Amino acid sequence: QLQASGGGLVQAGWSLRLSCTTSERTDRRFPMGWFRQAPGKERELVAAISWSGINFEYSHHVKGRFTIFRDNAENTVDLQMDNLKPEDTAVYYCAAAETFIGDVYFTSAKDYTSWGQGTQLTVSS
Repeated sequence: QLQASGGGLVQAGWSLRLSCTTSERTDRRFPMGWFRQAPGKERELVAAISWSGINFEYSHHVKGRFTIFRDNAENTVDLQMDNLKPEDTAVYYCAAAETFIGDVYFTSAKDYTSWGQGTQLTVSS
């Protein structure tokens, strides 16, 4: 129900946008998040956003370089990534926390109940 796209091979300093498309069955009131997992490492939060888009949080690794935003009319949650670094190389996943508890976001992967298939980002130096 979640489809992530937009990954690829880029050079350090470049920009790229990942897009997560949700199905019509994914409630637009769900908090959403982007996570990433590099080889040999645990999955980590990149950015999270509440259903309204007003509340959000970023990992300190990407703060100031990445921007998460959503378009509930289009059922998309995008991650704009600027000034990419080799350490950003990972498989990126979008996820939805299927819960109705207000305009909040979640930072822990365990709070997310639906996951996309992942899209690979490779940043060369």
